[in-house]
Amino acid sequence: MSNKKVTKAFLITMAKALGIKGAHAMRKADLIHAIQRAEGNNDCFGRIKNCAVDPCLFRKECQG
Repeated sequence: MSNKKVTKAFLITMAKALGIKGAHAMRKADLIHAIQRAEGNNDCFGRIKNCAVDPCLFRKECQG
C-alpha cells in the first residue's frame, strides 16, 4: 500500500478504532500483531521472509 513507515501514534489510533486495549504500553511489533489479529489477518509482521502479501500496510517495515 505505502512505502512509508507507520508511526506508533498512527498505530495507537488504529488500535483504538479496533477496540484494542493497552495499546500505549505495547511495543510497536506487538501492536502491529494485535491490529493484524483484530482485522482478521494472520499476525505475521516480521515473521515471514519474502512475504508475498501485497498490499499490506506494514510491508515496508516488515520486508524492508
